[in-house]
Amino acid sequence: MSEETPTPGVSLDTIASLCKRRGFIFQSSEIYGGFESTWDYGPLGVELKRNIKQAWWKAMVQDRDDIVGLDSSILMSPKVWEASGHLSNFGDSLVECKSCQRRFREDELSHHKAVGDIESAAGACPECGGELSEPRQFKTMFKTFVGPVEEEAAVAYLRPETAQGIFVNFDNVLNSTRKKLPFGIAQQGKSFRNEITTGNFIFRTREFEQMEMEYFVKPGTDEEWYQYWRQERLNWFIRLGVRPERLRLREHEAEELSHYSSGTSDIEYFFPMGWAELEGIAKRTDFDLKAHAAASGKRLDYFDEESGEHIVPYVVEPALGVDRCVLVFLLDAYEEEEVRGEQRTLLRLHPALAPVKIAVLPLSRKDTLAPTARTVYELLRPRYMTQFDDAQSIGRRYRRQDEIGTPLCVTVDFDTLEDEAVTIRERDSMEQVRVPIAGLLDAISERLPDVG
Repeated sequence: MSEETPTPGVSLDTIASLCKRRGFIFQSSEIYGGFESTWDYGPLGVELKRNIKQAWWKAMVQDRDDIVGLDSSILMSPKVWEASGHLSNFGDSLVECKSCQRRFREDELSHHKAVGDIESAAGACPECGGELSEPRQFKTMFKTFVGPVEEEAAVAYLRPETAQGIFVNFDNVLNSTRKKLPFGIAQQGKSFRNEITTGNFIFRTREFEQMEMEYFVKPGTDEEWYQYWRQERLNWFIRLGVRPERLRLREHEAEELSHYSSGTSDIEYFFPMGWAELEGIAKRTDFDLKAHAAASGKRLDYFDEESGEHIVPYVVEPALGVDRCVLVFLLDAYEEEEVRGEQRTLLRLHPALAPVKIAVLPLSRKDTLAPTARTVYELLRPRYMTQFDDAQSIGRRYRRQDEIGTPLCVTVDFDTLEDEAVTIRERDSMEQVRVPIAGLLDAISERLPDVG
């Protein structure tokens, strides 16, 4: 990772346009004029999102023997949020411009504002320069009611994080898996925050999906595991193709820390609007387990066979939003280049993330080629997410697949009818190689290892 400011990449407007045009992401409720800060994932977007979640799950659960999974409910007892401190602490400090009535989070006006960490003028609106109001607290949890009567006794909340579902299930998971410290519990799922300010496409939204893991460790070892997970999570993005010079680790200042944290680091990415959080790694100490044990009257501890004592584990938490992750992989993969006098747009997505792995392209729509092309398509489809594309010229189809990040194209031409071979074309290098259909799966497997 470089300490120098990276060269700015593609704009958010360009990425948003590509997402709409190619079916990655649409504005929610668009036919009704849209609904603020909500987005729908189209045919390609849902595949990209699924692949990101699967890559995270593989790295965090499947490839390890010290982490297990969980899927807790979105609606939980309000007592959970009272014990966790969210009811009293989970909110933002809001300021409002007296001239244009725009509202802002107070912390955004002093941390990482706009491009390159430039602070806004003290007390001035960054939009119009007007005078700002005094800060006031704004609760960011969505409130709802359970049952037919909207009364105080029926109040519930849409969860603002998935972590609390893990903490309240600590004893259940421990007893059913008999895991030894250190061990982790991972979860993916929807969370909701009534954000004061949203925007920058899918960067900050009120409904989002999280990938969180709580790693339970012996007290006194949390700093060691904190450093481990900082580096491990940073390396995950690099392994999946994010440019190291666009990533950095930033330790939180004391005044930034959440009520449960004794130390937090952000993995930041250099977005078009400047450096901003991609993932947070926090030392949550034993705050959550002790708080829920005290509030519920249930023991949430671990029997340490070495010492013969019951201990309350400390926790290290890596947590990130799937939607922001989608944005980073799209931004980082986007490139424009000139090829033989023509402009080519491509997404250099890691093959594990690419929505479509292979496109089967018959050179012509003529009946003589169609049966063979369909046979090749049916051969590949059970193993790989495969697209059949026979519309427009072969050059246009290559460009279309490049733009959605498809790693490989398989072209069926008239020579195929004679030699029973096809051409594999690689996205990034545009190199082509001819292989027999009988050996096509092996040839694909060599080029897309561990990707199905």
